[in-house]
Amino acid sequence: MDLIERRPEGLYCPAGDFYIDPMRKVDRALVTHGHSDHAARGMGSYLCSAGTLPVIRHRLGRITAEGIAYGEKRRIGDVVVSFHPAGHVPGSAQIRIEGASGVWVAAGDYKVERDALCEAFEPVSCDTFITETTFGLPIFQWSPEAEVLAALRDWWAENVALGLTSVVLAYSFGKAQRLLAGLAALDLPGALATHPTVEAMTEVLRGAGYALPPTVCGTVPKGALVVATPQGMASDWALGLGPARVAAASGWMALAARRRGVDRAFVLSDHADWGGLNTAVEATGAGRVICLHGYRAEYAGWLRGRGYLSEAW
Repeated sequence: MDLIERRPEGLYCPAGDFYIDPMRKVDRALVTHGHSDHAARGMGSYLCSAGTLPVIRHRLGRITAEGIAYGEKRRIGDVVVSFHPAGHVPGSAQIRIEGASGVWVAAGDYKVERDALCEAFEPVSCDTFITETTFGLPIFQWSPEAEVLAALRDWWAENVALGLTSVVLAYSFGKAQRLLAGLAALDLPGALATHPTVEAMTEVLRGAGYALPPTVCGTVPKGALVVATPQGMASDWALGLGPARVAAASGWMALAARRRGVDRAFVLSDHADWGGLNTAVEATGAGRVICLHGYRAEYAGWLRGRGYLSEAW
């Protein structure tokens, strides 16, 4: 019998009677990380990594939740579970489940490239690997983070010389703080500023012990780079920025159609690219690979051609 099965609520482990990243109300949820498409409201209880706990408490309000250290083993029903770094965002985890029928790993979202902020991805040996395939096509090949951040810094300096404010659109949790942490190591032409939504999450991560540079939230200094959300730029808050150029930082910027409405696109993703997916799958030693999200059918077909038992869920 499979350790994990698909249900309308999400990935379900019958031997442990829990769900992984459920999107509908269940009694017990194991959560891989704090993004809203993985950590939803309304669960009876939550179990996550220690690094994810402050994030979901901030985002979900009053909840019954527990955070455990990476690698700590916990018996739930007839299985033993543990959380292992996924490299996606601070606190993100792969969930290892060991039972009578073997070892499964539900990877959640992940990337194998290191960044300046979150815990580095660690391969976890298993029999069956449940992988995301958000960018599961060969066209998605990321440049090194250092190159992207250097280009962003140069674009910012150009805008300062023209008397313009620079705005970079990014997710309020994860990508925004990754940008702040990475840029802080460079010779910057101005101050780092944030939209209030970004600043609130940045404060949560500072409180959890993550090293993040000083930021300005409120009146934006001349020549600053502002990390904001797309929703923020659509609000009255954006009216106070004055003359500005707007960029976006996302893996989806690799597609020309996604670049509309911004002055500059920076391809920077918190998900594994094509090479990263293949590296991760090989490192697990798994013979069976289940693909979720994005280009799951295409990636599963690629894996079958390489001798894996693979399917798209």
